Amino acid sequence: MEGVPEPHTGWTFLTNHARVLAAIADNRTARIRDIAAHCRLTERAVQKIIADLEQDGYLSHTRTGRGNTYIIEPAKVLRHPAEAGLTVAALLSLLVHDEAARRQVLDAHPKEGGPLAT
Repeated sequence: MEGVPEPHTGWTFLTNHARVLAAIADNRTARIRDIAAHCRLTERAVQKIIADLEQDGYLSHTRTGRGNTYIIEPAKVLRHPAEAGLTVAALLSLLVHDEAARRQVLDAHPKEGGPLAT
């Protein structure tokens, strides 16, 4: 089926909810199609994740023409007890980076795989 990302096997550091939230933080007017492509998820999965985030108050949206503008609640506290007291803003400060800055770091250390490789 065309347009459906290849499934990922194995574990990852971030949940799909965190990936979608970070993608929205990068572009508050992104289309679901673009978020899905960026996060390597299906559009239906992104719709479900956005609904979850809205239901629990982490995210809201307003209609802007034919699209949406998303509003993230930065002061909302993360759900898991291990992250007690950490806010969405703290999480996003770690996840959201300017693409040019990310590319600059990778280009500066191409053979080592980045500045933290050993």
